[in-house]
Amino acid sequence: MPPKRKGPLQLVQREVDEIKKQVDSLVKDVRSRREPTEEAFRRCQELQMSAEKTLRTLKKLTKADEPAPVGNYDQRKLEEERRLQNNLEHLNTLSLELSPPGPSTAAGDVSKEDSEDDDDEDSNDDDDDDEDGDEDEDEKRAVKPPSQSDSRIYTALSDFKGEQEGDLSVQRGEVLRIIRKTADGWWLAQDTKGNRGVVPKTYLKIGSGVDDEEDNDDDDQDDGDEDENEEESSEEQEEQDEDEELTDDRDKQSRASHSNWSTVRKALTEIDATDVLSAMGAIPSGFRPSTLNKLLVEEGVTYRGSHHIQPKLSQSQLSFKDLFLDPDTGRVRARQVRTCVCFTLWSCRMIPTPGVGVQVLSRHVRLCAFDGTQVLSNIHTVRATYNSKSPKTWSFSPRMTGILPTLLDGDCFLRCDSASPDLGILFELGVTFIRNSTGERGDLSCGWAFLKLTDDTGNPIPNRTYELPVNGGTPYEKDVAVEASVPRGSPAGVFQQILQARRQPKLIVKLKSANSRTRTQLSLLPDTLLHCLSCIHLLALHRQLLADTLLMDRPTMQNADLICSPILSTFPVLLDQPDLLDALRGAWLDADTNMSRAQKRDSSVLKQEFVKVYMSSVYFLLHSPSLPCHRWADPPSEEQRARVIYATLDSLKHAQHTTSLSGGLEVFVDPKHSHQAFDVTELTFDLLQVAR
Repeated sequence: MPPKRKGPLQLVQREVDEIKKQVDSLVKDVRSRREPTEEAFRRCQELQMSAEKTLRTLKKLTKADEPAPVGNYDQRKLEEERRLQNNLEHLNTLSLELSPPGPSTAAGDVSKEDSEDDDDEDSNDDDDDDEDGDEDEDEKRAVKPPSQSDSRIYTALSDFKGEQEGDLSVQRGEVLRIIRKTADGWWLAQDTKGNRGVVPKTYLKIGSGVDDEEDNDDDDQDDGDEDENEEESSEEQEEQDEDEELTDDRDKQSRASHSNWSTVRKALTEIDATDVLSAMGAIPSGFRPSTLNKLLVEEGVTYRGSHHIQPKLSQSQLSFKDLFLDPDTGRVRARQVRTCVCFTLWSCRMIPTPGVGVQVLSRHVRLCAFDGTQVLSNIHTVRATYNSKSPKTWSFSPRMTGILPTLLDGDCFLRCDSASPDLGILFELGVTFIRNSTGERGDLSCGWAFLKLTDDTGNPIPNRTYELPVNGGTPYEKDVAVEASVPRGSPAGVFQQILQARRQPKLIVKLKSANSRTRTQLSLLPDTLLHCLSCIHLLALHRQLLADTLLMDRPTMQNADLICSPILSTFPVLLDQPDLLDALRGAWLDADTNMSRAQKRDSSVLKQEFVKVYMSSVYFLLHSPSLPCHRWADPPSEEQRARVIYATLDSLKHAQHTTSLSGGLEVFVDPKHSHQAFDVTELTFDLLQVAR
């Protein structure tokens, strides 16, 4: 009987077992110091390349490749990927131990850079000068192979212009840090500006550009007289003294001649979470730190909805630019803007998933108005629903009983008065993750898509469904793929192109028209705002209260005193805390069902009822000591806030029914409900502070 044929997955399993044995042996040898560090580092690099090659082979395997049926194929394949990722993580950690940041003293003139941080730098400098003056030592140093510990620092021998996505364009003499070496000769490198990409190894030479220049100078002057050697030594001493001064004053390094080396050394010593996850293979190609999340975190309230809902002052600062009253009706005057669209986030397809080692806390889309260069509106976030059976598909607006939470609602609107011909909607697909090993949180962009709202002639695009390609990188990078699914040099026939197009990440968005009531409510909102369609009626009521208080109740238009209005002072906070906005929606829906048609048509009754509902629900919750602070993508905090919100609203509703209260201030003095100490900021509206 012929021997049973082994399947591809079984062969890979044996390779993983062999890699695991070699990793354990290497760790044991390193701990016992049985061999030199350089030899151990070489073995570590070879194992890294072998593990990465096996991982690539494993990811390409499919169930159809097996000669016989395999039970639990996907689960077994995933387990092997986890084992390989764990081995790679051990190897990366071991590589950092064996190859400390910065060059070693065995690498010739590079030792002068290390001597800057030593206390005995004067004696080291003298030794280096003596070596530079001795031609025999120069010859020995020229033929001596470089140390393995500085093998990550390379210099470009000539210019290389990237031709494909993922290539890194470099110039001759540029200093690069090699992040990963591969067997195909395309090495992953990072330049001094932080840009990353692959570079052919034939364009690179080991060592920094500063050392190469000094070595070249030594070679050119080997046949010269002693005066030239002394002159060269003095120049090197001057350069060294200059480096010592730069060490004392780090702020001037960007203008110094050796600033490239300082940047490379900083990149070696400071490794962020993205670098580590990239080395682990947990981040697919094209993923970047989230651009829009960075704006939300670093720019304060500038890009938040709570800022854009506030009234905007005119150029003279003596009146409002976007808030007016209709003298005939006493209501907010409708304002038409250049762009007003309603759209629905439908789904995302073929979105790569982060690998092992990280736990995804949230999959979401951040969206805003964008003209190609700057964000023109607030940044709104819609969380995607996820099914583990189809991990590369995101969906929005799930069917559920009760009110759909604002955070999950993909029906949105955009009002923008920008005259830019390139105005459109920017969609950034992102994940919030936490590393299992360290507990470190982070936000990554899985790609971005852009929907331009006008055609080439300047007319609005029609209302229909659009399949937008998802690009990798940041919105300021062009032609970056999310995940390289086609290898270099592979043939691309018609059938392959069709299959490849179906594998490309896509975002499906549907533009739709609004009914007359929605269009009327939209015309009452600020000129620039992007938010959820289900909250328009609440935003319109807040806008009416804002107009009454600022345009009718003030003694004069030049009066800027503090205004006693708890609603105006706290309502904008709800746009940054969607769970409280949902609580207000639910409370107002209950009140709206109990009102008659005549009451709903009376604007004064509507405003009075809205004030009562707000004060007896959300305002009380905002200052409840039992409500945790709002934190994005924190499941324990979100669950606790939900319990407190629902329990408090039910308790308040029960108290109103039993005591015949109508939502007045009696609830704040009820001993059954605790409340934070009153602060003047929660009761007063400061016009000068909040007006834009």
